Amino acid sequence: MPAVQTKDIRKTFGTLTAVNDVNIAVEEGEFFGFLGPNGAGKSTLIRMLTTILRPTSGTATVAGFDIVKEPGQVRRSIGVVPQSMSSDLDLTGRENMNIYGKFYEVPKKLRVERSGVLLERVGLDKKADDLVATYSGGMRRRLDIARVLVHMPKILFLDEPTSGLDPQSRHVVWDMLRDFMREYNLTVFLTTHYMDEAEALCNRVAIIDHGNIITAGSPAELKAALPGNPSLEDVFIHHTGRSIREEETHKVSMLLGAGVPQKWGR
Repeated sequence: MPAVQTKDIRKTFGTLTAVNDVNIAVEEGEFFGFLGPNGAGKSTLIRMLTTILRPTSGTATVAGFDIVKEPGQVRRSIGVVPQSMSSDLDLTGRENMNIYGKFYEVPKKLRVERSGVLLERVGLDKKADDLVATYSGGMRRRLDIARVLVHMPKILFLDEPTSGLDPQSRHVVWDMLRDFMREYNLTVFLTTHYMDEAEALCNRVAIIDHGNIITAGSPAELKAALPGNPSLEDVFIHHTGRSIREEETHKVSMLLGAGVPQKWGR
């Protein structure tokens, strides 16, 4: 069974169809990317797969569990890094790790041990006892990723993990994700609107626009289908008729995905 598999999954908000009968399969151990502009439906899909939003119709399995019928088992099997920074600014890095581990009922000794190892792995061991409010954006994102590994999930969901970071910090996060995937045997489901990120990290990508899957395959396969020496940006333009939009990332509600009209959310 695939690590993640959707079955005609759909989410509507009134007359808006945010995700339109999507069918995808992500194999165990794969780094899978959902590539599309802000507002394409990526975050809404992740919120359904992580049981925050209930599908309007259809369903999905994550780590072998049905997201509608077995949400508790799904949550215990995954780690989620949301689009907005989520670590508590009023706590230290170590305290953030500890509280997250408690939430997943990781025994204290193991919690302390794993937290120390993970903080060192992301280069925050010397800042572990400083308040997160003093961290840079890149440091906060590294902490967010380390924190969701305390309970050793099988599948990691990353929603625009490097949006708003400077180029150097983005590359640090990329290297960290590659290392963690190998070391912890993770399946990674990434949403991004950065072409270079999808190409650098993903075994396969699916291009989504207006809630629909336009095409899917490895970056090499998608580029090989076009004449010349095309880029992934060219692939996107070919299938959608326009360039991907580089937009400012807004802090979004954990209940509603990017692209949902204001009247449905804030």
